[in-house]
Amino acid sequence: MSDREKFAADELAIVMSHFDIGVLQTVKEYSRGSRKAPKLLITSEKGEYLLKRRAHGKDDPFKVAFSHALQLYLASKQFPLPHLIGTRKDNNSMLQHNNHVYELFEYIRGTGYDNSLESTYDSGKILALYHKLLRGYTPQFEPPVGSYHDARSIHNGLDQIPVTFNKLDRLRDISNEQVSATTSFLREAYFQAAEKVNKKGLSNWPVQIVHCDWHPGNMLFRNRKVVAVIDYDAARLQQRVIDLANGVLQFSILGGSDDPTTWPEYVDETRFKRFIRGYDEVDVISTAELEVIPGLMVEAMVAESVLPIAATGSFGRIEGYGFLQMIERKIRWVLEHETQLIASVAQ
Repeated sequence: MSDREKFAADELAIVMSHFDIGVLQTVKEYSRGSRKAPKLLITSEKGEYLLKRRAHGKDDPFKVAFSHALQLYLASKQFPLPHLIGTRKDNNSMLQHNNHVYELFEYIRGTGYDNSLESTYDSGKILALYHKLLRGYTPQFEPPVGSYHDARSIHNGLDQIPVTFNKLDRLRDISNEQVSATTSFLREAYFQAAEKVNKKGLSNWPVQIVHCDWHPGNMLFRNRKVVAVIDYDAARLQQRVIDLANGVLQFSILGGSDDPTTWPEYVDETRFKRFIRGYDEVDVISTAELEVIPGLMVEAMVAESVLPIAATGSFGRIEGYGFLQMIERKIRWVLEHETQLIASVAQ
């Protein structure tokens, strides 16, 4: 039985009365994304639209306003994204009704990432365009700050993992010593990577608004070109290379089945190179930025795995300890091939 939130019929009627999109023809549940944020794919005489009710906790009006102002600015610069639809009365991109926040977007049809080098290259180009367009952007609302780099929360998460495993009785086939050895390696790798990046002077580099969630699932493609970038809720103020390094990781990391022991430890070096070269074609990457990318990739891998596993004992459907072991293997590979990765794009 699904626990996905749904729209009530009277709720839908009231919400849609605030928008001028003509006579509705079809309304279908759109079951992607968070179960706590219901979505509907709506076809009307004026086109196709996606209606979303924000989940509680993600509906702070000031945070939504920051995200919307960012999207409206990008839209004015012809950046590829689904345009927000304003309300009938006052052209507001955010509808607040009955203690909920609603958004209506144009619906853009496209396909998912196909792992091709062409799609990878274009994804790097579009990230560079995003950064370039926002370099001089001054947000109307205060942006979030912070990132996966050198974050105290990661160390706290590593401390919490053994507690969570014991609480959920996840240690039947593994010992506390094994868990401790893995978390100790991840802690040291994270600390050393952060320290190395900091010594390069990252804190003195300029900051700007970045996307902070640049991965294949947040892009739509057509003919191996990005036609839309979605999900601006994580956007924040930080150095662009932090965003770039995570993007490189997301487009070059190799996964597999629900059994992480079968996942390869290496990254796809050709996709790694294509993503960076795509970015560099639009917005030149400095040598100093290039040199910190492997270290930031290590930090990103630790951060992305540790926080959900500390909270739930798992990474999605995958058992937590096995996933952490896989991350350890991938980190060891990146550390051993750091010079090779940098040289592959510096030639």
